[in-house]
Amino acid sequence: MTHDFDEGLAGQTVLITGGTGFIGQALLERLLSQYPETRVVTLLREKPGVTAEQRLDDLIAKPVFGPWRERVGEEAARAIVRERVRVVSADVTESVPELPDDIDAVIHGASIVSFDPPIDEAFQTNVVGTINLYEAVRRAGQRGGRKPHIVHVSTAYVAGSRKGIVPETTLDHTIDWKTELECAADARQTVERGSRRPEVLGRLRAAALREQSKAGPTAVAADTERRRREQVDERLVAYGRERARSLGWPDVYTLTKALGERAAEQTAHDVPLSIVRPAIVESSLRHPYPGWIDGFKMADPLILAYGQGLLRALAGIADGVVDIIPVDLVVSALLAAAATPPEPGSPAYYHVGSGARNPLTLQNLVELVQEYFTEHPLPGMDGRGAVRPRELTLLSEGRAEKMLGTAERAMDIAERALLMLPSGDRTRNWQRNLYKQGREVRLLRRYRDLYGAYGAAEVVYADSATLALDSSLPDDAGCDSAVIDWAYYLRDVHCPAVTAAFHAVPQPIREPRPALTAGPPPRPPVVFEERSDVVAVFDFDGTIVASDVVEAHLWARLLDAPMKSWPGTLMPVLRKVPHYLRTEHRDRGEFLREFVRRYEGADEEQLRALARDRLSHVLLRRAWPQAIRRIRRHREAGHRTILLTGTMDVFVEPLRTLFDDILAARLRVVDGRCTGHFDQPPLIGEARAAWLRAWAHDEGIDLAGSWAYGDHYSDRPVLEQVGHPVAVNPDARLYRHAKRQRWTITDWHGDHGAVTTLLDAALEDAR
Repeated sequence: MTHDFDEGLAGQTVLITGGTGFIGQALLERLLSQYPETRVVTLLREKPGVTAEQRLDDLIAKPVFGPWRERVGEEAARAIVRERVRVVSADVTESVPELPDDIDAVIHGASIVSFDPPIDEAFQTNVVGTINLYEAVRRAGQRGGRKPHIVHVSTAYVAGSRKGIVPETTLDHTIDWKTELECAADARQTVERGSRRPEVLGRLRAAALREQSKAGPTAVAADTERRRREQVDERLVAYGRERARSLGWPDVYTLTKALGERAAEQTAHDVPLSIVRPAIVESSLRHPYPGWIDGFKMADPLILAYGQGLLRALAGIADGVVDIIPVDLVVSALLAAAATPPEPGSPAYYHVGSGARNPLTLQNLVELVQEYFTEHPLPGMDGRGAVRPRELTLLSEGRAEKMLGTAERAMDIAERALLMLPSGDRTRNWQRNLYKQGREVRLLRRYRDLYGAYGAAEVVYADSATLALDSSLPDDAGCDSAVIDWAYYLRDVHCPAVTAAFHAVPQPIREPRPALTAGPPPRPPVVFEERSDVVAVFDFDGTIVASDVVEAHLWARLLDAPMKSWPGTLMPVLRKVPHYLRTEHRDRGEFLREFVRRYEGADEEQLRALARDRLSHVLLRRAWPQAIRRIRRHREAGHRTILLTGTMDVFVEPLRTLFDDILAARLRVVDGRCTGHFDQPPLIGEARAAWLRAWAHDEGIDLAGSWAYGDHYSDRPVLEQVGHPVAVNPDARLYRHAKRQRWTITDWHGDHGAVTTLLDAALEDAR
């Protein structure tokens, strides 16, 4: 059932901020659908290429407005918006333009959405934005001869870290918000200056050099600056966190919301002011439909992490109260408060939560969520099977911190060790397991740091004033939390809404597997869009063939020598392998230049004949079958194919007919003899990326639609140039980077002997 009622707002103009946020969307929808005699002014920020009016159009198309649009019709809905809603383009953190002078009420819901932003950003939004808006509202009211009623949306947690009952009244503190604001603004300048000290930059560059030296000097410089900026933000986040805790608040979000309240009380001292403090706002109970939610709210990442099997422990106390309140009850309270202005100079305060009337304990929440996932498990990550829920252990604060500290130290040691190991199936398997375990540890740390003060608090927010508002609202649109049946809400409304996208993912159609076949069924072949303006770029060593320049050199020497001389040929190279590994780990270019000196004095013609007549067959048998198939599929789709490698052109000559272009290293030859040096610098790291960008520009190639394949961290610059990077049998550093960037990671392996047929077919196609 729906109602049309204004209840004190009929004929009035209501200004709202934060209209694109969770509460703001629900608030605007309610005003349009159930307050037909109320006009709306909304403040929206412009975005690059998108006007404030366009943002309103996009907003009205969102699901929250779906039932209303369906009820009145699409054309009528657009007409109502044009008639009743005015848009003011503004960013309250910077300045607010002249507002309409007919505003009767303001509901200010714009706020920073993170619990741990840099301290200056938190103050800019939650304090400066509040002052800017309310001063503009007061000026507009003076022009129109009105005293607009300001409804300031705060949070129940402005009460800070405390226990017991919190009354609906002004906050009890004597903190000077102006001084705190000034210091927060100065913090950015102080930290920025400190981050540019030579000793700091030297340390950051050394760390970047260890990580990025293989990718090239540009990558080192970019990573150094990235680390500096991250350090600045981390320092400002820590600044805010510690300042908040030193004053009795769990984080900078609640501190700045508390100081924003005090700024509101002082700025709006001569107009009606109501301060509404919601608790943990989650999906709707009834309106606009059960389970409406926009994005993931505070409890939702925890619920999803548990459902995905990533969360086995949580810091909290079993009988602590998790003060959840559905968003539609919050909107009801806001509108009821807006229709009930207090006397200027005597602000009204309202807590909107469930802890006082209908408490939900952490233990009860955990049990209901476990029941839901037992009945409705999420599909597995590979599309097969389902994730079965595990028992969730509640840990005390001290035990959680001890466990986390131990786990984090162990993860750090393991990651450092893995980065030193050579690439291989076993190393990558260890990395996969480490990544999964690390994700669980990081989740637990983040949830403990961010949500510990909210998820299981020993505090009750009194709500008698809010209950008084409930009497002015219809029964099915009230704000009394006693109507919530937690078992129904969590199992039948909220959890299904949070997991809807996961259950809606279509599962892949699988062919029946033979009864005696072990392991998973083979993946279907990759199908590429037919295009002539994209390219597929391949590395050679480790990407197409299971070999490297050292192995190629050994085959070249051994195949042309009698077997009895093999030990004398092998031992000098094998003795230098540790040195080569250290050099390659430090700089791949340096490694290639040092190794190529072994060809000093070699007869070029004999070397090429050896590669053509003897070595080519060996190297081709070392090729990955999957690599040859992938090259063929790219060519069948009309894609340009390029081989970019630091390997000498002598050794890649057998694959020339598979590629449209080959760029390989060339030995410098004088009078038919190799000098032990390159003819020009080999293309490695960012040099390859620069060449690819220039070549793509000249050839009209769309790199965003192109592909690149590499196995080594030095291939990263090329992989970053294309829209479809693929890490093939990646080394430890590339694997870690690809995981973080969510690139495709694939293992190419198999019977190298079986590649002969594929090569014959591919070469025949190329001819």
